[in-house]
Amino acid sequence: MQRILIAVFLIITITHSAIAQNTYDFLRLDPSPRAAALAGSYVANTDDPNVVFYNPAGIVSLEENPISLSYFKHLVDINSASIAYSQNFESIGRFAAGIQYINYGSFTKSNELGERLGEFNASEIAILVGYGGALDENFHYGANVKFIYSGIEEYYSTGMAVDLGMQYLWLEQGWNFGISIQNLGSQIKTYFSAREDLPLNVQIGFSKKLQHMPFEFFFAFNKLNQDEGGFSERFSNITAGGEFRLSNVIRLRLGYDNEKRKELKVGTTAGLAGFNLGLGIITNGYNIDYSFSSLGSIGAMHRFGITTQI
Repeated sequence: MQRILIAVFLIITITHSAIAQNTYDFLRLDPSPRAAALAGSYVANTDDPNVVFYNPAGIVSLEENPISLSYFKHLVDINSASIAYSQNFESIGRFAAGIQYINYGSFTKSNELGERLGEFNASEIAILVGYGGALDENFHYGANVKFIYSGIEEYYSTGMAVDLGMQYLWLEQGWNFGISIQNLGSQIKTYFSAREDLPLNVQIGFSKKLQHMPFEFFFAFNKLNQDEGGFSERFSNITAGGEFRLSNVIRLRLGYDNEKRKELKVGTTAGLAGFNLGLGIITNGYNIDYSFSSLGSIGAMHRFGITTQI
């Protein structure tokens, strides 16, 4: 536990100066419907290959060779998909691979006079390879290397980043603790002359399985690297979620995102903005997941996914 506290202090100190993030923001989206239903509180997860997108240390606890495919319908005609896979190699450790893709649809191309010249598309993709290992039975670590591509019409930008993570598992009591740094890197090729920062994110969180109830609680502090008016304000970007095991087949999930709740407030009301709902069905070796994420008066996002062993 002492090592975890020291690591928390070092991570926050190292990333203190990283404030502006304004490119490749699609990396902030939750690719997994299960993670989205839990409001992205996934830094301490240990049983889903999609954890590689949140904390590469989480892949160490995975079993066999899980693969997960996810799709979600964003607003208007924006669509996104992801894939995650993990495999263990004896005496070496566990590896994972993942892809995040988003397509923003078609846009009208016009000249300075407003004359229509045709259409163009915009899309972004990130491809990662991760590795995880164990220092001992309870203390796991992991790292991803990530290539990022963003294209708008004939213009494009590329970047490289790494994700770093650690987890401490208190197995006897059902506690998992996680720390991760996501998207620590830089652009290789910029769109124009200005170099933009990547969406760096420092997360600290935990999960807890209750001993006398079929329920697991998830919680995370997010964007601890951002300076938002004081040290205490860093801890306002919280997410929390819960997963109810209604039976051996059905899982019900709820999640709350405090930052989205504040950002999507219109006037004096935010409606259901920041709230998430999800359903999981486990049958014949397949985990089928769905999530609904409210954006208040703006709309909602729907995600679908399937996970299995190969």
